[in-house]
Amino acid sequence: MLTTLQLNITFDFNNKLLINVFIKRLVNPFADATKGNDRLPSGTDDYIHIRIQQRNGRKTLTTVQGIATDYDKKKLVKAFKKKFACNGTVIEHPEYGEVIQLQGDQRKNICTFLIEIGLAKEEQLKVHGF
Repeated sequence: MLTTLQLNITFDFNNKLLINVFIKRLVNPFADATKGNDRLPSGTDDYIHIRIQQRNGRKTLTTVQGIATDYDKKKLVKAFKKKFACNGTVIEHPEYGEVIQLQGDQRKNICTFLIEIGLAKEEQLKVHGF
């Protein structure tokens, strides 16, 4: 990436000094697009998927998959249960690894909680379901 700086110095009608600074960044269009940056992650591994599953009648389960292994999922479930007044557990899925299951539709609550504590950015959250 090449960065250029353009500086314009002018005087206005009252002889006040006006300085305009323009920063131009030239980006290589053939650079590797699969690499993520701080604004948008790359690949599906960086996303946190929040899904809802219908049980019987009006009963639902909310599942959270994709939280980094750096975090203790049992402690997260404990915080979720206390904050959302619901039951929850961590299950081991053969394909997705450790998945958090919560009772009820907790999709909005989980999104706001993960953003508040700084565990995920809004761009990293993928909410699935009706």
